[in-house]
This record gives sequence, structure tokens and C-alpha cells, in this order.
Amino acid sequence: MEGFIFTFYAHSEIYSFILKFCLFMHNQVLTDNTYQKFEEQFKEFSQATALTRPEKARKMMGQIDLLIDSTEGLKFIFQNITGLSKAGIFEGSPWADPSKLVASLVNGTLKSGHPNSTIEILSELRLLAIAKGKLEFKGTSPFDAENFIQEVIVANLEFVFNEPLEETRLVMSGHELKKVHTLFKFIAEKTELDNVKEKLVEELTLICEQRPVVTEKQRKIIALVKEKIELDPKNELDARLLRFQRCIYRPTINSANKDYQEYKKLLEDLSKDQLREESAEMSRAMLSFGLVSQYQSVLIIFLIQNGHKELIPLALGLSEAGTARWNEFREFISNLILKTIHPYNAQCIYGLAKMLESGIFSREAVRSGLANMLTIKVHPDVEARILKSTKTPHEKISALQYLMGALFRVLGQPLGVGQGNNPTCQSARGISMWSQHAPAKLIHLVQTAATYNDLTFRFEAQEIKSSEVGLGLVQNLDHNLDAVSVTLVPMLDKVYNEMMLRASGRGEDPHKWVNPALYGQWIQIGFASAYDYLSNAIVDFDGFISVFYAMCHPEYNGGYRLIYPNPVGIFITSAKGDMLGFHAVSLLRVDIDLKGIYRAYFLNPNNEGRQDWGQGIKPSVYGNGELYGESSLPLQEFAARIYAFHYNTLEAADKMNNVPDVEIQKIKKLAKESWGRSYTWLEIKKLW
Repeated sequence: MEGFIFTFYAHSEIYSFILKFCLFMHNQVLTDNTYQKFEEQFKEFSQATALTRPEKARKMMGQIDLLIDSTEGLKFIFQNITGLSKAGIFEGSPWADPSKLVASLVNGTLKSGHPNSTIEILSELRLLAIAKGKLEFKGTSPFDAENFIQEVIVANLEFVFNEPLEETRLVMSGHELKKVHTLFKFIAEKTELDNVKEKLVEELTLICEQRPVVTEKQRKIIALVKEKIELDPKNELDARLLRFQRCIYRPTINSANKDYQEYKKLLEDLSKDQLREESAEMSRAMLSFGLVSQYQSVLIIFLIQNGHKELIPLALGLSEAGTARWNEFREFISNLILKTIHPYNAQCIYGLAKMLESGIFSREAVRSGLANMLTIKVHPDVEARILKSTKTPHEKISALQYLMGALFRVLGQPLGVGQGNNPTCQSARGISMWSQHAPAKLIHLVQTAATYNDLTFRFEAQEIKSSEVGLGLVQNLDHNLDAVSVTLVPMLDKVYNEMMLRASGRGEDPHKWVNPALYGQWIQIGFASAYDYLSNAIVDFDGFISVFYAMCHPEYNGGYRLIYPNPVGIFITSAKGDMLGFHAVSLLRVDIDLKGIYRAYFLNPNNEGRQDWGQGIKPSVYGNGELYGESSLPLQEFAARIYAFHYNTLEAADKMNNVPDVEIQKIKKLAKESWGRSYTWLEIKKLW
């Protein structure tokens, strides 16, 4: 649809003045008489002459923009969509004939902003009215309209579940995001989803393969399927959807058609062998998709309290190594379980299992830190953030229990940490790094932040206290995060921003100094940046890529492997390759995939590793050798989007001459023809 925007305004007199009016109306506050104003303006529009019609149209569209970012307002407009359509609101625009609309173009139009997004929303409401038989339109049957709406829903799950992609967050304002999410919540509740099963299976598979710490998105999809779609176990697609559904709602045969209290009573009547079978079946359900049901928490607590601790490794699906660690520390871990886990806090069981598998409990500092966590009193402000992040907190679960559960998940799934709808990729990356390589430090940070709602860091021999510095990048925290993140991120964000301010004005990227100070001393001192602050240009890109390949490409660095995550800055580009902004990721490893291609495996903390960066560059999360939580790209394509990284200056000096120029030029071509169009390129040689 966005391809028609300029044609729309060039040939439609009615809409020619909408943009100016809407820029004014965008900042106006929705008042009690907004509905009355709309009705007055709609009446005037309906009765307008050809001469006055454009003026009346722009006023009415401004009122519509104000109304549709709330559920009540959207319902009101839906009730009036038949009248709007018949009055000619779509005449002279690309939306005039709904039979010619293309579902795949809706996403781009919604992202293009007001007023295009507003009339796109009206178009979806019109199609919904046609599908429901409230409006007849020649050439578009209710069946056609229903199919179109289904396609739009599946193609826009980021809006349905309010999980916008990185590109979306960069190009859409808060008001635009709110009204679009309101639309999709509204139409999803009124739409048959039976014909979108294949896409839903694919979506659930790819989300679960990333094993995110926060599982709300896939749970919402599964709940939506359960509520809206009748499934036949004999149908292949239905059977696959049922596997997801049963993982949560019926993980074992014995849990079928029982609430968790009834399930607990049933366990009391099972023999030892039956409990063994129940434990094995339960863990298989959890490990299949990384989702935990309430029943599993009931089972694990029952086993501990009733003298069956030897079955816990089976109930957690542990390997021999994980079982050995359970046997070594089972009294300590049993105490953690009983003080933390509850049926409404069950997802943390998966993280606990992964902690046992990774061997993290073997560290004395980790055990001491977790024991200390059980004794703290959570600060009221932190408690409020934690309870807000849980959506529907249970009265029997404390904020500390939620926080402990989140610690299990983050420590067990370091690559599942996400930033939510916040510009805090730096903070999320830090939490992920610490959970992998400094877990005791992370626990201590959480303990301090939770107790005092404050944190201190050292930067160049000076203390930075989060409570005493200015605001960070986040003004209004999106609470769609785990409890560890909502505890830490508001403070980490302020500390990071203060470090950036203190390091600015030095003629180089402040991250050179900030990254080692924020993340830890395992970050290499050497820092390469493609962007030169003094000239505001890209300088010696050939040398930049030579250093990058010398740092991480096994064929040119002597076969060395990365030891620690490397904080890398990347250019975010659109599906057309256009420059959008900057983003922080962690390069985790470089390895050969099954096709014999060197790939970069990295953590993308934006909650969605699957993106389209243009030029055919599309990070994958599954099927190319990725571990849970990793995104990956062929190394050449990844290199074409980076602008900064850390490296060992002594090693790079010896190896950068090993990199063939032909490899460098391939990467340079991709870069110059995408984000590089936004910069001047200088061939001046730098000393690396």
C-alpha cells in the first residue's frame, strides 16, 4: 500500500490537507467531547459540497486519529465504519476498492505513519465489517474479507502481541504503536483463525527455538489457538498445534481435565514406578519447547516434600552431568525450589534445569549469592516494577519469589534475555553477558538493586551512582520484561548514559571506554570503528574489515575461537537496505554451518532475531546450527552491517594482512549500497 501513497495525495483533493492538520491534532489530548466532535464533523463531511469537502475531511480524519488509540474509540469508529464508507471516505484513494488490496503491504503502510496509518486502520475495520456482514461491497465477499483479515493478522503478529521488531520501534512513535496494537487486538478477537494454522505453527516453532526468558508471546498464541480454533488430532497441522497446546495445558496423560489442585491429589495415589513415568513424561513436554506448565511445579514440589528427591533429575529432564550436580547440591537446591517455585511461577523450572546442566551451582559464589537473595527485603519501588511486569501477580507469590524465579531463568538461559519495547539493548546485552561469564556478579547486582533501588559503578576511577545522575534513554519503562530486567534496567540505563556523557567529546566513539567499564574487564582494550567522529565519515573501511576478520575468522586468525562475547555495534537497516539507526548485539562465535559456510552467531537482545535487513540479508534463528537464543548470518553479511567492535591489538596487527582483498571488497559493496548511502566514504588509511 505504501507504494501508492504519493499517488493518493497527488490525485485526491479530499486528502491533500490531512497531513498538516494531523500534525497539529497529534498532540491534542483526548477529551470527553471528542466523540461529539467526530459526529459533528462526520455530519458536515457527509453534507459537504465538492468545494468544502477537503476541509471537512481533514478535520474528521484528525478526530479519528485521536479516537483509535483506545479500545473504546476504535469500537466507536467500527460502529460508524459503514457510514464512513458510504459517505466516501475512501474515494479517490488506493483503498477505494478493497478487492485490490494486498495484505502483505499493510505492515509497511501502518509503519509509514499518520495519516496513511489512520486510513489503513479504517480499511481494516471496513473489511472486518464486510466479513461480519455489516457492510456489502461489490467484488468483495465476506469470505474474501475474512481471508484478508486472517492474512493481515498472521503477517503482523508483532502488533497483535505488542512485540514490535527493532525496525518498527525505530520508525513508529508511541502513539502510532498504541493505535496499531489496539486495532490488532480488536480484530483478532473478532476473527476466525482456522485458516492460518501453518503460519501459526511456523511462528510458534521459531519463537520457541529462541527460548526467550519471557514466554508471554508464545503463550498468548497458544491460548489464542486453544480459544479460537477447533483442532483435529488426525490433521497434521492440527497435531503440531496440539503439541504446543498440550505442553502447557495437558503435559501428561494424568493431568488431562484437571486443575492443579486435583492433579496434586492424584499424585498421592501413584506408585513409585508411576511417579517415575509421570516425571519422564512431564520433562519431555517441557524440553520440547522450553515451556513449563503449572502441573510441573506441582509435581516437583510433591516429589521433594514426599521423599522422592531422586526423581527430580528425571522430572527436570537432566543429563548425567546435570544429575550429578543435583545429587551434589540437592539439599541446597531443594530449599531454593520450595521457597521460590509455585504453580503461578512455574516457568522458572526450565531455567533451573539449565542451571544444573551448565554447572553454575558448582560455583561457591553463586550458591552464596542465591542464599543471600532469599534473605533480602525488596525495595517498594522495585517491588512495584516486578509486580507490574508479571501482568497478573498471584496473591500467594511475593515479589522476591518472582525475582528469584527470574534469576533462575536468566542464569539458565543467558541468550534468552530481551530488552522488550525499550531502547536498552546495552543493558540487556550486559545482563546476558554477566549471566554467562560473571553469574555471581549478576546476582550481587540484582541483590543490591532490589534492596536499595540503586546501583554504583566505577568509571575511570570515579563512582557513578544511578540515583545521583540524570535520566537514561528510557523515560517510560515498558514492563514486558523479566523481573531481573525490570529490577536492573532503569539503573543500568542511567549509569550507561552517564558513562557515555563523560566519555563524549574525545573524538572517538565513547563505547571504546564505556563497554569495558560497564560489562567487565574481559572486554578487549582495542576498539575498531568504521565511523570517524572528527570527519563525520566512514574512514578506511578496508582496514576495519581486515581487523574484524583477523579477530574472528578462523581461516585468517590461525583458527582461534572467540572466548567471550564481543560487544558489537551494528547498523540497523530496513528491508530495502536503508539506514535506520544503531543497535547493540554480542558476537558469540564464528563457526562453519552444515553447508560449509562460515557464519556469525550472535545475541540480538531485541526479542526477535528474525529480521530483514535488505539485500537478501535475513538473520535466522533456527536451521543453520544456531544454539537456543542465537541469531546467525553468513559472516560476510554480518560484517557488512557492523560499525564497531573490540579486539586484541597485539593479535590483530600480525593477522590483518592475511585477509584477501577480494573478501573485503564483497563486504564493502554490500555496506556502501545499503547504510553506506547515508555517509561520505574516505579512503584515508588508519593505524589499527
